[in-house]
Amino acid sequence: MRKYEVVKENRDFQKIIEQGNCQKNRYLIIYYIENSVNTNRFGISVGKKIGNAVTRNKWKRRLRSIIDKYKKLYQNHRDYIIILRKNCHDLDFQELEDSFLQLFEKVNKEPR
Repeated sequence: MRKYEVVKENRDFQKIIEQGNCQKNRYLIIYYIENSVNTNRFGISVGKKIGNAVTRNKWKRRLRSIIDKYKKLYQNHRDYIIILRKNCHDLDFQELEDSFLQLFEKVNKEPR
């Protein structure tokens, strides 16, 4: 992901979570909202209950890799916040990718 494709500010995270739509599955939660920028922006959140900093960064790298791999899935002009749930310890990369794809199918089916 490029720098302009990342949501970093806490107020942006809060706005998307409070005002945006939400889709959930067993491992992920995705909040999304329309934005005024011409690109999609992503924020990734991995809580401390997942593990130490090394473990959390590993999960964030995996999610970023999946996001970059499936750029064609995303609808323009949206901000996405992806939150990893704490029951992901027994998950491998392929299962995370499948879970992500199933969730984005639900997100894309919803009307704008």
